[in-house]
Formats: sequence, structure tokens, C-alpha cells
Amino acid sequence: MATKKSKASTKSKKTESTKSKAAAKSAAKSELEAPKTNKVAIKTTKKKSCLSGFFAKKYEGKEGILTIFKDHKFYGALIGEILGTMLVALLLFSVSLMGIASLATYAFAVVAVLVAIYAFSGACLNPLVTVGMMASRRMSVIRGIMYIIAEVLGAWLGWLIFNAFHLAGGETAYEIPAITAVGENQFWLFAMVELLGACIIAFFYARALEYKRSVFTFAAVVAGGIILATVIGYVVSAAFLGLNNNFIMNPAVAIMMQIFPTAGETFGEILGGICQALSIFALLPMVGGIVGFYLSDFTSKLSSEE
Repeated sequence: MATKKSKASTKSKKTESTKSKAAAKSAAKSELEAPKTNKVAIKTTKKKSCLSGFFAKKYEGKEGILTIFKDHKFYGALIGEILGTMLVALLLFSVSLMGIASLATYAFAVVAVLVAIYAFSGACLNPLVTVGMMASRRMSVIRGIMYIIAEVLGAWLGWLIFNAFHLAGGETAYEIPAITAVGENQFWLFAMVELLGACIIAFFYARALEYKRSVFTFAAVVAGGIILATVIGYVVSAAFLGLNNNFIMNPAVAIMMQIFPTAGETFGEILGGICQALSIFALLPMVGGIVGFYLSDFTSKLSSEE
């Protein structure tokens, strides 16, 4: 019996020693693996940069071509864009005749239009803003395309109304002024004025969305950006470059004004002039709209606490 008890005690001692050895090994492994896990955690935290989610969707819900037309609010938004762009077109046509001295009136009128239309559609009222909203994923593609169509239609209605009064007035009425013809080696002069103005307008619009709870603040910031772009465009083009009446910064309104050549020696010359005008007054302002929104988002991401 004594031998059996001694054997049992030796076995228990062996098992305890093996358990202690196993615990020591596991503790050593945990100590060795701890830095690895810390490294992995450090790597994962490094991957989460301040620009994470830069291209994430910023609008709620899912909008597709099969679902968006079932919402009655969407049609109200389209009507709002048509009416708002029509009023902006009438305002731009009038200001182009009144000159730079009417900027104060222009600012108050822009604020009034933005406040009146914001509840319907968000008051984009400019294709460069709409493209910037789509590129920054604040708006679905289908909604953006329909907004641009509505904005062009609204600018066309504004041109019809303005031109109708011109025809009714006979010889005493003013004509809608034509944009200064783009001469040789002047393409980039015209283009840079439009591009700079579009970037400013889009940047201010993107920043104004941060204050959308207060419609008046939103409208004041957007109107301030438009006035700033207009003043800079006027000073740069007229005082520095010698180009008068050559910027619009609204592709929908630009298409309605006399920017396309109607005469030329050959069909290719006319077509080239049309492509040049579309590039300056439509394509590049939309690029500027994208740059302005991205610049706002990039700066906002860098300055955020996250």
C-alpha cells in the first residue's frame, strides 16, 4: 500500500510539473505574441487615416431609375430646379446689361431665390454645383442628371421670357449681349476665369451645406461665393486680361446666351468654335465644380477631430 501511495504521489508531482511547464510555456508564448498583436493593432490604426470614407455615400436611401420616379417629392424638386434656374437666368441676363454696379441687388436677389427654392430641391440651380454634388456622392447619379436637364430647361424658359420682352419692346429694348469671341491664343484665358469662378462657387456651396439647418445662413454663404467669383472674374478678365463680358459660371445659362459661332468659312470651323465654346463655358466649369467640392471635403477631413 505504501508503494502504491508513493507511486501515486510521484505521478501527481509529475503531472503538476508538466502543468507548470505548460503554463510557463504558454506564458512565454503570450509574452512573445503580445508585441505581435500590438504591432497588428498599430498597423490597423495606421490604416485608418483621416481620409477614410472620403468617397463614401453622403445621401440617405437608395435611388434608382426604377424607384426615384415613384416619389412625388422628386417631381417637386424638379419643378423647384426649373423655377429657380429660370429666375437665376433672368437675373443674369439683367445684370449683364446693368453692369458691375448692380452687384448689391444681385446678391439680395440670389439670397431670395435660394431661400425660396431650398425647401424643394436644395437649390442647386447650376449644373456645376449639381456635378459637384454627384462627384462627392451627396446626390445620386439619376437625380443629378434629371436636375441638370431641369436646370437647362429653366434657363431656356428664362431666355424665352427675357427675349419676349425684348421683341415686344421693339427698337428700344436691349438685346441679350453676346460673349466676347474667343480669339487666337485666348482659349486658356477664358477657360481659367471660368474654372476659377466655378471652383469658388462650388467650394462655398459645399461649405454652406454645413449650415443647412439655417436656410438664411446657407443662402448667405452661397450668395457670398457667387459674388466673390463674379468680382474676381470681372477684375481679372477686364482689368488684367482685357476681356469684357466673357464669363458666366453657369453652364445652363451659358448655353442660352450667344456663345456659339453662327458663321464661318467651313463647317469644320463652325463645329470647332462650338466645341471650343462648350469646353470653356460648360465642361471646364463642371470640372471646377468637382474640384471645389473635393477641396472642401479634403479640408474638412483633415481638420476633423476623427
